Amino acid sequence: MAEEAKKKGAMSVSEAGRKGGQTVRDKYGHSFYEEIGRKGGETVKAERGRSFYEQIGKKGGDTVKAERGAGFYEQIGKKGGDAVKAERGTPFYEEIGKKGGHKVRQLIEEGKKAASEALAARNERMADEGVPAVGGEVVPAMPE
Repeated sequence: MAEEAKKKGAMSVSEAGRKGGQTVRDKYGHSFYEEIGRKGGETVKAERGRSFYEQIGKKGGDTVKAERGAGFYEQIGKKGGDAVKAERGTPFYEEIGKKGGHKVRQLIEEGKKAASEALAARNERMADEGVPAVGGEVVPAMPE
């Protein structure tokens, strides 16, 4: 009887899954998978939080490091960099380097601004409480 099932065109679970996946891809397109993957990722993020992805990423990275060694990351990084260089050329790296430099400069300025605002707010709170300011003098509270 098992031979009859085979002859009638029975397929394995993996073959059936592959065939179903190809049918869905042909019907809805590649972007369908991107969309459902994004939705699934957002659901997991909402349920488990961002740290979940950090944990599983670290576990995966540690596993690969244990199996292939730390040098593996060097190899794949170089391979990826060479592929990008071949596809986009050296000017691409110059462009993203400038963008990165501008972004770093912007972040530093924002950090300095936030730090000075926090210091001013701290000094204001201290003055309201009659605590000596950073320079040591007591700033009198304003009468209400």
